[in-house]
Amino acid sequence: MSSHSAYEEVNQRVRLAGEILNIDSGVIQAITACEREVVISIPLHRESGIDVPFGGAKGGVTVDSSKLLPIEKEEVIRRWTRTLIHVLGPNRDIPAPDMGTDAQTMAWLMDEFHRLEGFQPACVTGKPVGLFGAAGREEATGRGVAQIAAATLKENDRKVKGATVAIQGFGNVGRYTALVCQELGMNVIAISDVTGGIFNKKGIDIKAIFDVKNLSEVSTDDRIGAADVLEVECDVLIPAALGGVINESNAEKIKAEFVIEGANQPVTNAADQRLNSMGIMIVPDILANSGGVMGSYFEWTQNIQQFSWSIEKFRKELDDRMEQAFTNVHKVAKKHKVDLRTAAFIVAVGRVSSAFSVRGSLV
Repeated sequence: MSSHSAYEEVNQRVRLAGEILNIDSGVIQAITACEREVVISIPLHRESGIDVPFGGAKGGVTVDSSKLLPIEKEEVIRRWTRTLIHVLGPNRDIPAPDMGTDAQTMAWLMDEFHRLEGFQPACVTGKPVGLFGAAGREEATGRGVAQIAAATLKENDRKVKGATVAIQGFGNVGRYTALVCQELGMNVIAISDVTGGIFNKKGIDIKAIFDVKNLSEVSTDDRIGAADVLEVECDVLIPAALGGVINESNAEKIKAEFVIEGANQPVTNAADQRLNSMGIMIVPDILANSGGVMGSYFEWTQNIQQFSWSIEKFRKELDDRMEQAFTNVHKVAKKHKVDLRTAAFIVAVGRVSSAFSVRGSLV
């Protein structure tokens, strides 16, 4: 899906949500006017949808980090920080990790910020636990996806224990999603990364393979192609790698009852419509993978308060709030007789429009 088509889809859903909620057209125009790019608008709706008091933004550097030495990657991050220092800060723009970054990346960013602006650990999230990070943040996105999968099953009167799951992606998100799904009693029967996939009807021992760098390192005869995992017959399919992997060419081949979007925009607009017509329920990315921003909010809160949480508290808060977020969206979907993606936008747009109106920012 191109940035333009994704942007148009977001705007259409925002306008539809506005019509359903009977929101003044001026408010909707103000909201969509802020959406210069889809990468900005989606985080805005994700965070308002789960009731996290952050705005929406994204940024990055176009570079193949796999070809950089560690010292070169560090210099890229430090230069990026110096370039944007005028907009960064614990109460302004707070970077968080995304594709191609990790806790080490965020540590470099924090250190460069400190050199220029003084000690303010809340200036960035996703930091190493030993450098003012939060225990639980690393697993937060994947854990949230797994909790949403469990909530989806429960709200649709399906048993969580024994539910079969297929996951595309074994990076940070896919890895922790698989682990937590297993811990919750689900049966992960298929998983893949760029090096290939593994399929076993009896279930895959995720704990045993959790630390491998690539799935090609796993000794097994149960091999499938990297893309084949999408077509495995299962209860829950979780695309947790790249965008646009479920599209017009393969939508008809999806054999899952539920699709949980662990990646950003893994289902194209055309495929979304086709899957809905097939009776397959899709939990949208702005809800399903929002555990990461929830975790960043928890880390930021701890830094501001200068009081750290135990990992048990972090997990409980995350689990409870993710389940509540799904319940809220599911209720709205039932009330307005719409799909979950539209319902998620109704919840998000309702909160954003309310904030606009109360602030009195529309003159």
